[in-house]
Amino acid sequence: MSAHHIYDNAPLGSLIRFSNGEPRPPQRFTRKLRAWNDENGMGRLVEKVAGRPTGNYPSPATFALHLGNYGSQGTILMVVRRIYTVTSPLRFEVADQPRAGMVRILSRRDGREELHHLAPDEAAAEAWAVEHRYHGAVMEVVADPDIVMPPLEFGRAA
Repeated sequence: MSAHHIYDNAPLGSLIRFSNGEPRPPQRFTRKLRAWNDENGMGRLVEKVAGRPTGNYPSPATFALHLGNYGSQGTILMVVRRIYTVTSPLRFEVADQPRAGMVRILSRRDGREELHHLAPDEAAAEAWAVEHRYHGAVMEVVADPDIVMPPLEFGRAA
């Protein structure tokens, strides 16, 4: 799939596989393998930003994949995200989507939609929200693909 298709159709919280289509080099070619790993991998879709005109150059829409957290002893020191434009030449594939009943904790503003947490249920989402405060965040229950549900405010039952 194209990057544009991912931006338009993949729901936040999906696991996205990305690839440049090249075969993986042998382990002994460390530089080639490092370069290959930069363009081939998997991440969770955590952000979508609408395109906007800025001066003479229109900025295309983008999406961000969360690739991992690095730290020690329970403390996260570095969060790794990679941002792709909808014009990216890489190939993308939805490897997994959030299941019905899961809850997304999101913030939306200025054409930007960001996933802060994906909880297995509403109780876990409420507990996470109490511990991690985000201004203007909303909870959204993941529904079946055919059912459209409005976002929930914190503290309100479905």
